[in-house]
Amino acid sequence: MGSYVLSFQEIDKTQLLLVGGKGLNLGKLSQIHGIQVPAGFCVTTEAYQKALEQNEVFHALLDQLTLLKVEDRVQIREISRKIRKIIMEVEIPSDVGKAVAHYLSRFGEEHAYAVRSSATAEDLPHASFAGQQDTFLNITGKEAILQHISKCWASLFTDRAVIYRMQKGFDHSQVYLSVIVQRMVFSHASGILFTADPITSNRKALSIDASFGLGEALVSGLVSADCYKVQEDKIVDKRIATKKLAVYGREEGGTETQQIDPDQQKTQTLTDQQILQLARIGRQIEAHFGFPQDIEWCLVDDTFYIVQSRPITTLYPIPEANDEENHVYVSVGHQQMMTDPMKPLGLSFWMLTTNAPMRKAGGRLFVDVTHMLASPDSRKMILGGMGQHDPLMKDALMTIIERGDFIKLLPTDKREQSSDISDKSLLPKGSRTQIENEPTIVSDLIKRSQSSIEELKQNIQTKLGSDLFDFILEDIQRLKKILFDPQSSAVFMAAIDASSWINDNMKEWLGEKNVADTLSQSVPNNITSEMGLALLDVADAIRPYPEVIHYLQHVKDDNFLDELVKIDGGQETHDAIIAYLNKYGMRCAGEIDITKTRWSEKPITLVPMILNNIKNIEPNASYRKFEQGRRVALKKEQDLLDRLKQLPEGEQKAKETKRMIDIIRNFIGYREYPKYGMVNRYFVYKQALLKEAEQLVQEGVIHEKEDIYYLTFEEFHEVVRTNKLDYRIISERKDEYKLYEKLTPPRVITSDGEIIAGEYKRENLPSEAIVGLPVSSGVIEGRARVIINIEDADLEDGDILVTSFTDPSWTPLFVSIKGLVTEVGGLMTHGAVIAREYGLPAVVGVENATKLIKDGQRIRINGTDGYIEIL
Repeated sequence: MGSYVLSFQEIDKTQLLLVGGKGLNLGKLSQIHGIQVPAGFCVTTEAYQKALEQNEVFHALLDQLTLLKVEDRVQIREISRKIRKIIMEVEIPSDVGKAVAHYLSRFGEEHAYAVRSSATAEDLPHASFAGQQDTFLNITGKEAILQHISKCWASLFTDRAVIYRMQKGFDHSQVYLSVIVQRMVFSHASGILFTADPITSNRKALSIDASFGLGEALVSGLVSADCYKVQEDKIVDKRIATKKLAVYGREEGGTETQQIDPDQQKTQTLTDQQILQLARIGRQIEAHFGFPQDIEWCLVDDTFYIVQSRPITTLYPIPEANDEENHVYVSVGHQQMMTDPMKPLGLSFWMLTTNAPMRKAGGRLFVDVTHMLASPDSRKMILGGMGQHDPLMKDALMTIIERGDFIKLLPTDKREQSSDISDKSLLPKGSRTQIENEPTIVSDLIKRSQSSIEELKQNIQTKLGSDLFDFILEDIQRLKKILFDPQSSAVFMAAIDASSWINDNMKEWLGEKNVADTLSQSVPNNITSEMGLALLDVADAIRPYPEVIHYLQHVKDDNFLDELVKIDGGQETHDAIIAYLNKYGMRCAGEIDITKTRWSEKPITLVPMILNNIKNIEPNASYRKFEQGRRVALKKEQDLLDRLKQLPEGEQKAKETKRMIDIIRNFIGYREYPKYGMVNRYFVYKQALLKEAEQLVQEGVIHEKEDIYYLTFEEFHEVVRTNKLDYRIISERKDEYKLYEKLTPPRVITSDGEIIAGEYKRENLPSEAIVGLPVSSGVIEGRARVIINIEDADLEDGDILVTSFTDPSWTPLFVSIKGLVTEVGGLMTHGAVIAREYGLPAVVGVENATKLIKDGQRIRINGTDGYIEIL
């Protein structure tokens, strides 16, 4: 029979390319002891290829399809229609027809069959392709089955299947179709079983959907289903739907939809005993595949038949733990304003730099906060820090704590070592009163950091090979001393506490909200906001030279600075950009990942921002903007003090308030400096490591120097030491990274895989309001610019920036916007700090903001109460 047809029992686990994802899984299911799978066979991809291999028109159309993009909908529709017509008209090769007839005679030609598509790019661990190709039920007789095999082949080129492959990056000419022919099961109930809860991702909770009749009604969305939840062999939840319709097989073939008897519509589809029996079958299948499964089942009399099982592709991976205890993990990315995945070298640098107990999952880092939540003292501290930082995280942690049984409380307070879990807000507080009496403390800390970096730049130049890695490990200890210096953290913690004091007391005494936002405008020593203003000065240096502006509008090449000097004004422009890069060139979007491309490595990234500044902003704006913010803050200060003096005990209140305002204005700007120092150091390390990578390229150990990004620090060291590398590691990790890019990391996840989403608890908001966290006061209306990548930022003066997250590299855009909305963030994250300093109303932590708000919509943002309205 060749390999045109295989029964399920004949399929082995290496034959994905022959039988497709569905077929392969049915082969594996058929081999599990005690699992009932309706008998059947696969018409393999070799039969599909044989039928079409000589068809020149088919291949020509396929070539045309490969050149199209998702946007070319009209051409996609037309070419796909022609391909389907060719496939339906092509004759099935006689040896394929004979093989099908042979297997039908084995399984009984008189029976009815389901004929289903199984593509080679289907039911894979990272892309389900569910529902992309067609299924036909209750087909009887050899001729009808052969005809429906052709229909399945043709369904590989429905518009939706073609577009889905384009979106997922699959080559049409490399995706083939196998067809499953499986005995029909005329079930009185059917449905879907998820061995992990598809809503919460909890791996310990099973979810069963069940309705009467064939499963087709449920899959196609015709009917509502009962939903049962099972956890640890107990039914923990039941929702019984009103089931008005069911699909049944007809005697003469095909299916029909019938009304369900009104008395039966609200009855439970499965008995409790059947629910638990099905749950046990689900766990057995999951154990066999080693991964949570999405399983299609049918019930005939009292027997469950399994007709399909595929991996659940939407689950976020669980951070690894080395015990069976309960754990709670919080996302580092949501605290550091970078929720993209990091490459292995980036992950390992961050793990070397932090004191917190870190775990990896899905290319991101999570902190295991279980012990901190288990001790009353550190629990109070972490929740306090989270409240400042990300209220949604705090609310999620409260949900876990309130369950009472997930985290065991420690009997006595076994305090954890200090951890940077909440971006330094949990670090030792130091003695804050001393700080107020030391006017030079901030400039001293900055000088100390700068001289340490200069010393590093000198010392690292002499280090090569293994010595370099040892040297970097040593220097990271210096970096940690600076990052976690109690005096340094006490400086900005004093300012953060003073901001809270001001906000609480001004609301109580004067009835005014979020006053500290205004008082924080244009403070000294904020390296990040200075960076945004400095780019305005670069724009001013270029303004007088129209030839340079024209040149910059058309540059595509990263070496544009070399050519620049040949133009009138080019030398001045070159010098201004280089001076800017010398101070800020180690920054970039996602800068906590050492592998991300820095502005110094790709200066062209700055060009659109500079051109935006020239187009939208008047000359000499940096000085004016800073002065204007300073005047607003000082005017606010005077106004508060005057009003306070009118109150009972007014002189005392005004005196204490003045002291707090001074703390904010002197110290809040330093909040941004430690990270700037860290990123500076990272860039020095990176440049030295890339020289080692170049050496490895020359010696043929790696293909390109960026390959080292896919190794951990320790692995990279080993490769340099031995000059050996199994290159498959790099290829596998590149593929993994592509998968991780598609995942959305949760704020909080447990060791059961359950994702806990926090909520904002707020009343009296407009009915259509999109709710977030108010971090910078004021109400503003304008055009929403939804920007995901900083390179695509084309802003007009007065736009409102809507994005997923902003780290310091986005700051140059803040000078030309009038409001900010982000999906991630808290009161003390970078975007919030800079928005307050520039006086921009801002709402952060807005779940799905970039989907709910469309680019170009007119919106109103309320940074005082924390919501957005679409106008």
